[in-house]
Amino acid sequence: MNARKIERIERALSAWEGQETDCALCPRECHADRSRGPTGYCRTGTKAVIASALLHFGEEPVLSGLHDCADSESSNVSRRGSGTIFFCGCNLRCLFCQNYQISWLGRGRPVEDEELADMMLDLERRGALNINLVSPTQAILPILRALRLALARRLSLPLVYNTNGYERADVIERLAGIVDIYLPDCKYALSEPAARLSGAADYFDHAGPALQEMFVQQPDLILDAGGFASAGTIFRHLVLPGQVPNSLAVCDWLAETFRPTVPLSLMSQYQPCWRAPEDLRRPLLPDEYGAVLDRARRLGFDPLFVQSALFAEDEHLNPDFERKSPFHWKRRND
Repeated sequence: MNARKIERIERALSAWEGQETDCALCPRECHADRSRGPTGYCRTGTKAVIASALLHFGEEPVLSGLHDCADSESSNVSRRGSGTIFFCGCNLRCLFCQNYQISWLGRGRPVEDEELADMMLDLERRGALNINLVSPTQAILPILRALRLALARRLSLPLVYNTNGYERADVIERLAGIVDIYLPDCKYALSEPAARLSGAADYFDHAGPALQEMFVQQPDLILDAGGFASAGTIFRHLVLPGQVPNSLAVCDWLAETFRPTVPLSLMSQYQPCWRAPEDLRRPLLPDEYGAVLDRARRLGFDPLFVQSALFAEDEHLNPDFERKSPFHWKRRND
């Protein structure tokens, strides 16, 4: 398996030759010369910039090993965690971003490909269930180079592509056979909030085809003997205050576009932060989340991962990348 993945990585890197001096890897297509240093819309150079690499227990239970999903009947519990690597930079400008320290401010350090490979292998040695790449789009070239090195040294964990969804479908197409689990956030189906809150009026024009390509590659959520994901696509959506119509439109599109039983992770963890505009400077209301949850249940998403509590009082999903350990794990979901 590793040999086949390495071969696919080689083909992808060959196809993208020249992208570091004339980058068009994301929908921005800003054609930045990344060899000159951090540049372009994402402010990324030729090296991956890492904010943190850790065992993460706040992802969906089939990824983190904590079965804290309200709709899950599983009693299997593991403290292994998701081997999560947070990359700096982003191709969106979400005014409410909880990870603004790394997406906007770039508070991380550049690493060589060999060190990134070492991080992956170290997470595996520490018992991680997977290698979870958070915001990988702008770092896809150094990620693939590092992954090639790690696979040659017998990395065997599933690879999670944890993305904001603002992707080019033809780029995702070249990741076929490399990515095991796609974890896209389908943020918007409506252009007004996409433009105002994330600087991308064309978000859905690109996210729609990209998510469909992900599902073509990994249509079935496959669990191993321990109940943890080894392959598949899990769609995410964060419900925002005052944006219930957008959330309902996202749920309707996902249900209409994909077969009825597709995994959806419906997130309630919004907290006002960074440059959130006035209408988003309040917590999400239970009635708002409840309305979207009710629609998702009626549409038949299966499995449906639910954050049963609103997290305004909880710190564990609101990271501080100034600390060595960005997350507080003081309690789990109900």
